[in-house]
Amino acid sequence: MEIFVACVRAFVVGGLFCVVAQILIDKTNLTPARILVLYVVAGVVLGAVGLYKPLIDFAGAGATTPLTGFGYLISKGVREAVDEKGLLGALTGVLTTTSAGISAALVAGYLVCLAFRGKPKA
Repeated sequence: MEIFVACVRAFVVGGLFCVVAQILIDKTNLTPARILVLYVVAGVVLGAVGLYKPLIDFAGAGATTPLTGFGYLISKGVREAVDEKGLLGALTGVLTTTSAGISAALVAGYLVCLAFRGKPKA
């Protein structure tokens, strides 16, 4: 039962992120790319002020999977690296904490390209 409740919380929180993005698309002139950037920046800001960690504790993957979770990961990595390495950590912390996810996305994209042989539009 505990797993079911955790899945419902993740689904509801992740769904709310999607609902907010859809409302922004429908009701504003913001492009999807700008909304994605807004989500990443919101994750960085909420992570920097300590408000995103409780949401992750509550919703799990429903809070870490969306782009706000990526923003939170950026702020967390920078904070930890600055504590360890000083000002240089502000530059290296982002790369250290996000490298696994970025590498996985690149490898998956490459494998999909190999598997489906996309053709340029004529």
